[in-house]
Amino acid sequence: MNKLAFPILAVLADGKFHSGEALAQRFGVTRATVYNAIQSVETLGITVFSVRGRGYRLPKAVTLLDADSIVQACGEYAPWFHVQVLAQVDSTNRYLMQESARGVAHATCVAAQIQTAGRGRRGRSWVSQLGGSLTFSLLWRFQCGAAGLSGLSLVVGLALVRALHEQGLTEVQLKWPNDLLVKHQGQWHKLGGILIELQGDMEGPSAAVIGIGLNLEIEPGMRQSIDQPVLGLNELCGRSMDPNRLLGHCLSQLAVHLNQFAEHGFAYFQQTWMHYHAFHQQAVNLHLANGQVVPGQVLGVAEEGSLLVETASGQQRFNAGEISVRSAA
Repeated sequence: MNKLAFPILAVLADGKFHSGEALAQRFGVTRATVYNAIQSVETLGITVFSVRGRGYRLPKAVTLLDADSIVQACGEYAPWFHVQVLAQVDSTNRYLMQESARGVAHATCVAAQIQTAGRGRRGRSWVSQLGGSLTFSLLWRFQCGAAGLSGLSLVVGLALVRALHEQGLTEVQLKWPNDLLVKHQGQWHKLGGILIELQGDMEGPSAAVIGIGLNLEIEPGMRQSIDQPVLGLNELCGRSMDPNRLLGHCLSQLAVHLNQFAEHGFAYFQQTWMHYHAFHQQAVNLHLANGQVVPGQVLGVAEEGSLLVETASGQQRFNAGEISVRSAA
């Protein structure tokens, strides 16, 4: 991105018109330089209106991420976290994986104003947009090895659901192993997802880079590029959520849940997690990696976090990397 592009975006975030001349004076550059920076912004898929005689503006006001506001929103857990906000990054997970290998501090959180190549589970892409998505990654170090982290993505999902319930979004539920769902107009819609990548050996110590993406607002044109029904949190709650406050609440809940997970493992959360599972004891279709679709009924989750399903072949146990679950309704 042009080095002036994000400073200009920060000015335009109020949703008002700003003339090219005023922007040029503000940053001590020429109007041509401002124009080139705006062009750079638009290559990232960000719409900037340009009206002769009035200047530039965004389609509407946007609340940008601010590290100090995020930390403040963490409440009593604020001292735990090291928060960085990047203007642009291809993937917060990739960035934090590199930083983790260099020894960056435990509980480092990296959030992005713009993420250009976000990743989802099973190689899928994660579509995000300025002001329309909250994308961040959290580094959490464990004394145990990677083998002892079974069920981690489920615990992360539980922390996020509880953070959203605190915001009044009590209809949000979980889908095994790493999605947040809500039933809207009779159909399940995805609100967000989790991608966890591990570092370290099987014996320990280990580190998890926990990538999280939450939809705030879905532009109509974006729905065509997403292979399932999606919904934004703003539409769900009927107002524009402050992403800084939301991220702070998510981090405080993650601190509680990850500490409990490190001490007790997933079994400590097993019954509670099933209470929030959208498909608990429901008919589902299991989409296997080889393309096969297996119908069944969800019985629950096991102590280590695998999904228990009654199928035509009897009760079966599935791990997170093997299947994708869809409602049979």
